Amino acid sequence: MKLISVNVGLPREVIYNGNTIMTGIFKEPVEGRITLRRFNLDGDRQADLSVHGGADKAVYAYPVKHYDYWRRELPERELPFGMFGENLTTEGLLEEAVNIGDRFRVGSAELMVTQPRLPCYKLGIKFGREDIIKRFLASRRTGFYFSVLREGEVGAGDEIELIGRDAHNVTVLDITKLYANKNVSAKDLKALHRTTQVEALPERWRAYFLRKIDTLNNELAKDQDNRR
Repeated sequence: MKLISVNVGLPREVIYNGNTIMTGIFKEPVEGRITLRRFNLDGDRQADLSVHGGADKAVYAYPVKHYDYWRRELPERELPFGMFGENLTTEGLLEEAVNIGDRFRVGSAELMVTQPRLPCYKLGIKFGREDIIKRFLASRRTGFYFSVLREGEVGAGDEIELIGRDAHNVTVLDITKLYANKNVSAKDLKALHRTTQVEALPERWRAYFLRKIDTLNNELAKDQDNRR
């Protein structure tokens, strides 16, 4: 597993639907070693801290393998590293194999996986097409966020070392599927309950899945009543 590219960028103004907004989604690769701090990399910032950034979304990673998929999907588009707004373009880490709560050493920093990335309208701004938002989520190629357990320096070419595996075995892809599935059923209850037990999962996600569990239990109870 390896760090292929480190990408940073400061918020900038863009025009969207006639309005001026700030966005930090424009990232570009940087050379040399960069200090990774608790909330972001040096030279990198998030524009809207209500939905981006913070301790649970300090660093966004995106697998380099997905670039091949998007080059096939969008052959007319240039896709330099950082195109998806990621800070770290990685090799060997995929959503179906990485657990929420897994811990990694990259350079002299230590990171923990916290959640998948959910696309917002700013990804549409970056690509100049609104359909990329649904296509991105439907592809399940979301990448994922890290929290920073220990600050340190990182640089392209660094090895990525797994130093701790979360025992609940809830992958990033598991979270995305449970989120995107609007028709959860009784067969999903076990997975939903297991997900809420993952300590590394941010409280906003836990609350969301607990609401899904309550809704599903209420629906199942009504169904049983109707059968009586």
